Amino acid sequence: MTKMSTSVARQKFSEIVSKAEFAGERTILHRRKKPVAAVVPIEDLKLIEKYEDELDARLAKKARKEKGRVPWA
Repeated sequence: MTKMSTSVARQKFSEIVSKAEFAGERTILHRRKKPVAAVVPIEDLKLIEKYEDELDARLAKKARKEKGRVPWA
């Protein structure tokens, strides 16, 4: 996995996107040595979203089984 600052990433944006698309490479972007974002292949994003949807469904199913009411606030 490649790591680089956001300022370097700005200069190499096209290259980063191409590597994600064609080589499946993930790039972590840092600002002041703190990771702030990532460029990942679309397949990775789809997998993350699928996992989140499954988790939401499980949590909703669990919540429906709980007794009592949940306040709007």
